[in-house]
Amino acid sequence: MRKNFYLILLSCSLVSCYTYQVKKQADPAADGKQASQRGVDPAAVTAMQMKNKRGESQNANGQAPAPVNIQQKLAPNKNVKIDVNGKSYKVIVDRWESDSLVAHPVHSPQKTLKFHKNQINADKIAEKRFSQPIADIITVAAYTGIGVAIWYLVR
Repeated sequence: MRKNFYLILLSCSLVSCYTYQVKKQADPAADGKQASQRGVDPAAVTAMQMKNKRGESQNANGQAPAPVNIQQKLAPNKNVKIDVNGKSYKVIVDRWESDSLVAHPVHSPQKTLKFHKNQINADKIAEKRFSQPIADIITVAAYTGIGVAIWYLVR
């Protein structure tokens, strides 16, 4: 019983409610479907989409949409997970020096890393965020464990 208790205590201490999540780009087609489900006038949504499409066609002239600005995504003091040349790093952003990102790993502030903005994969930049579903699972598991412990003591 004592070994099981230590195992449960150890596993609970290793669980975190924070996860690294990639921000998804807004999709205008999906926005229209969601708006119609929420009760927003679909005609207004389609009118907005038409205006956006006209602006994009005049702006792009057959070119792809503008790339995501990495320097805005990686602001100072942000805790992020980046993919550089196929290798993943969990870093805290310190500053930008021209086109190079200066950061340090999450658990070692003495070490400094430098990456050129062309080395960083902009599609795989994940920010550290609070995850409500994981927090709910941990809460239910803790309450269940407390209930089992009380039942075991009473019995």
